[in-house]
Amino acid sequence: MDSILRGYLAEIGRRGGKISRRTLSPEKAREMVRIREARRAYRRFYHQCFWSFAPDLVISADDIPWVIEQLRKYGGRTAWEAAARLCP
Repeated sequence: MDSILRGYLAEIGRRGGKISRRTLSPEKAREMVRIREARRAYRRFYHQCFWSFAPDLVISADDIPWVIEQLRKYGGRTAWEAAARLCP
C-alpha cells in the first residue's frame, strides 16, 4: 500500500513539475532584471530622489526611463551609478 501511494505522489509531482516549468527568452529575463533593479533603486534612493511620489509606487518596465532620469537629476554619484546600471 505504501509503495502504491509513493508511486502516485511521485507521478503527480513529476507531472506538476513539467507543467509549471517555463522558459524565458534572454530578452525577457534581462527585462525582468532591469525592473527588479529599478524597483530596488526607487526604494534605496526614495528620500533623495523620489520623495514627492508614493513610497509604495510599483515600478514597471515603462517607468524605467523615468527612474533613470530622476536618479541622474536629483541623486549623487551612487544614484548616478545605479542609473547607469539600468541603461540598456
